Amino acid sequence: MKTLVVDHPLVAHKLTALRDERTDSPTFRRLADELVTLLAYEATRDVRVVEATVSTPVAQAHGVRLARPAPLVVPILRAGLGMLDGMTRLLPTAEVGFLGMIRDEGTLTAQTYATRLPEDLSGRQCYVLDPMLATGGTLAAAVELLFRRGAEDVTAICLLAAPEGLAHMETVFADFTNPVRVVTAALDERLNEHGYIVPGLGDAGDRLYGVV
Repeated sequence: MKTLVVDHPLVAHKLTALRDERTDSPTFRRLADELVTLLAYEATRDVRVVEATVSTPVAQAHGVRLARPAPLVVPILRAGLGMLDGMTRLLPTAEVGFLGMIRDEGTLTAQTYATRLPEDLSGRQCYVLDPMLATGGTLAAAVELLFRRGAEDVTAICLLAAPEGLAHMETVFADFTNPVRVVTAALDERLNEHGYIVPGLGDAGDRLYGVV
């Protein structure tokens, strides 16, 4: 498994504003959207392309187009929805699937309550959107599900990650031959006793959509 912590002044600037407890939900949504687009730029560096030739007003030019099948973007509900627009802005031709997963706050284990994905993902590159990589249980379960359906490689895009979550992912996917990548804006200090990232930014879902 590979991990990329994106080191860029704009990423750090937007993340600092996201962390600020004074940032209201509308501003938080806008900043998360912008930050995801920056992370997606790095996350899609290995997206598959094919050679293509086009005619400019002057001459022919050789370039590339995204290969088929189209990439699949999978936000983990509900907080992952706040990252979807930022991702599809960069990959407008991508298809979108959905995973509803929730963490049991007592056991910190992930449970799946909804799936809207193709049954056959053979040959597909998948991008999972999950704001917080905390314990790693939810993200690992999501990636495993995609591989069971035939995904070729999976990249997770997270606003923040904790060392414990990355360690869990590395353990789960240590023997996988398919590529697994995590792209994040920052690797924070640790998890607290409630499984929240420290210093983190609080509950991403609540800050995006309010407490429900």
